Amino acid sequence: MGNPNDSTLQQDGATSSSRRQLLKASAVLTTLPIMAASTASAQPADAKATTTMTDTKSEDFINGMADLMAHSTRTPILRWPHEYGMDYEEIFFPAMDGVTIEGWFIPADSDRLIICNHPMPCNRYGYPGHLEPWTNFGGFEVNFLPEYKVLHDAGYNIIAYDMRNHGRSGTGSGGVNGHGVLEYRDVVGSTRYAKSRPDTKDMKTALYSRCLGSNATIVGMKKHPEEFAHIKAMIALQPVSPRVFVQTAVENQKIENGLERFDVAFHKRTGFHLADVWPMEYAKAVTVPTLVAQVRNDFLTKPSNVQEIYDTISAKDKRLFWIEGTDQRFQGYNYFGQNPQLVLDWFGAHINAV
Repeated sequence: MGNPNDSTLQQDGATSSSRRQLLKASAVLTTLPIMAASTASAQPADAKATTTMTDTKSEDFINGMADLMAHSTRTPILRWPHEYGMDYEEIFFPAMDGVTIEGWFIPADSDRLIICNHPMPCNRYGYPGHLEPWTNFGGFEVNFLPEYKVLHDAGYNIIAYDMRNHGRSGTGSGGVNGHGVLEYRDVVGSTRYAKSRPDTKDMKTALYSRCLGSNATIVGMKKHPEEFAHIKAMIALQPVSPRVFVQTAVENQKIENGLERFDVAFHKRTGFHLADVWPMEYAKAVTVPTLVAQVRNDFLTKPSNVQEIYDTISAKDKRLFWIEGTDQRFQGYNYFGQNPQLVLDWFGAHINAV
């Protein structure tokens, strides 16, 4: 089972130059605290020249971040379920709009199913952040397989899939990243697929949605609540409002009018304004029991944003869990693979409820 090669990337119409821009942008974002400190301590001799240089750098920063957020970048699937002692089936199914979604079905001897998706720019396996050229989000690997193994050993069937424009799934929506307002079609496709299989159609089902996947799931619940009527529970790992992500970045860089400038750049690339992608009010549509988890000191966002998302969720049965001890957002994606008890407890308490 090999990794996707360069031809997979070329099929998306992404040039080598644009991919380099995405990787450069991610490097900029993950070094925000260092860059901000350096900028604050600099004492230039020529104020006028420095202002020009700063304006140029801020424009590069805005454009790099707009590239990163406008178009998803693909990463290879490096690890597979059989390496962890799990049988699996390679699956594919249509998203709501027909985009081909690829994934795994990992069977267990039970009537319980968890459907898992992932953050941008990850895939069903995780993120190869320990390898070049993907080291810019902390320099470590994100690996979901240990978590799947724990869930599987606890008796859960698993569907894990690549969202559009990620992993091995098809190109959708012109390659534009909708931060949930386009990708919800993949989430609906996954629930319909589970309902279409004779072996999973009657299973008690829960969702495990991460970041972009969380946003997409919440949008799906807003637009098509009937597709989620059978869902017993959800874990939403690090949902985020794109506006707050951008606001945090430009504030750290002390870029004047940065939010407005980014909005122009993002609109030019996608046709979306920040106000169009993932409105906060969508969270009101979440009525299933929901565990929200977030790295508290994540330097790429603000804890108040996740708190607001949590507060807006309509579910009466909900919990907010803060991941401590790191400021690295991507460490949050490894947390439950290393500390799975809360996940097991949450799904155990809800998926078996009558």
